Amino acid sequence: MTPPATPIRANSPAARDVAYALHPYTDLRAHAENGPLIIARGEGVRVYDDQGRDYIESIAGLWCASLGFSNDRLVAAATKQMKELPFYHAFTGRSHGPLIELSEMLVERAPLANGGAAMSKVFFANSGSEANDTALKMIWYFNNATGRPLKKKVISRVKGYHGVTIAAASLTGLPANHKLFDLPIAGIFHTTTPHFYHEGQEGETEEAFATRCADDLEALILREGPDTVAAMFAEPVMGAGGVIVPPRTYWAKMQAVLRKYDVMLVADEVICGFGRTGSYWGCQTFDITPDILTCAKALSSAFLPISAVVVSDRVFQGLADGSKTIGTFGHGFTYSGHPVAAAVAVETLKIYDEMDIVGHAQRVGPYMQAALKARFGAHPLVGEVRGIGMVAAVELSPDPAGRKNFDPAAKIGPRLVKYGEKHGIILRSTPGDSIAISPPLVMVENEVDEMVERFGRAVDDLAVELRRESLAAV
Repeated sequence: MTPPATPIRANSPAARDVAYALHPYTDLRAHAENGPLIIARGEGVRVYDDQGRDYIESIAGLWCASLGFSNDRLVAAATKQMKELPFYHAFTGRSHGPLIELSEMLVERAPLANGGAAMSKVFFANSGSEANDTALKMIWYFNNATGRPLKKKVISRVKGYHGVTIAAASLTGLPANHKLFDLPIAGIFHTTTPHFYHEGQEGETEEAFATRCADDLEALILREGPDTVAAMFAEPVMGAGGVIVPPRTYWAKMQAVLRKYDVMLVADEVICGFGRTGSYWGCQTFDITPDILTCAKALSSAFLPISAVVVSDRVFQGLADGSKTIGTFGHGFTYSGHPVAAAVAVETLKIYDEMDIVGHAQRVGPYMQAALKARFGAHPLVGEVRGIGMVAAVELSPDPAGRKNFDPAAKIGPRLVKYGEKHGIILRSTPGDSIAISPPLVMVENEVDEMVERFGRAVDDLAVELRRESLAAV
């Protein structure tokens, strides 16, 4: 049986949380009964609850605390900027030093755009959701400004994740983000998930599966009409949908279809960016040349909210022409390029350069992948261990040979998360009971070993429980 929740004490922080807080991505009825896990402080790759217990944070918070949960340089950068200029906006041509420096740094570091040229300009927002929402508005604006008012439909993928605003949640291809929200909105379509383990057919090679995915994309574009399809949003590696690494040749074939029909590609690098896949960008890992790139999370190592939309020169010129006609580019947020958040992001990128974040990920990532496969590759409760760089997933299964999933009603993944807490590890369950692993990028080999050991104890405890319940033959 699942470990019992700690009783909620009257007037405790937990009781006050239940009384007043509404939590994202939470079963609100269950939370009212069980209460929260309250995290009090962090240090390195660990966080500590309000009882002083330590946990290895295997998902870096929400894929984002790349430098861990303590960094004096980022604190100092925020403090210094708070004293000099705690706020100013970027509306009507206003600017400030951190915004300018961060824009320059991102363009210098960005992957090549569609056509092989450098990226051109950067727009700032506060979250990945806002960045993707902004990218969609830019695409619509661009096509209106360039005389293509019918070219507005957008494609993403089943199990893709692009955020939770109305437009971004529509791009997201997960049922929990659509049900009861009246989503997706019109004009957004979802194509095949590139997960060979589940979607590949008997006798089909990865390359043949990649071809089928590209054929599915082309068929969708032709069905809707190429003159009406504007863009595709895609993560280089799908994150919240289960850490799905695309099959060999996938991206080359998908991009060929998009170029054939003049469909823009928005690379959602919110999770993959800044070294996570073993390159600075996921685009570079898979030879993707996007028209627009969105990023967030590790941009500031999650110390402050900030995101960015990096656009090609072609896109910028269309936006500029439209704004000339209207008199303004009528989009922006009060906190776009907030000076304190931007200053922290500048310092974050400097730290990445100094520590050689890509080299570190290239060294520790394969070690982590090997350690996970050694511990779980033959486990009777595990169907697949997959990943690249410093992002991975361990997919639980009642029948690994048959590539079956548990009944979602059994909530196997969430049960494992609770066992993880018991053994001092924070885990993240994604659809299909795939346990995502995306630790702080600063994690080193001995910490990987401890993370995998704690994770293994949690899986073994779950196996005992499922055997008792006859839910799995383990």
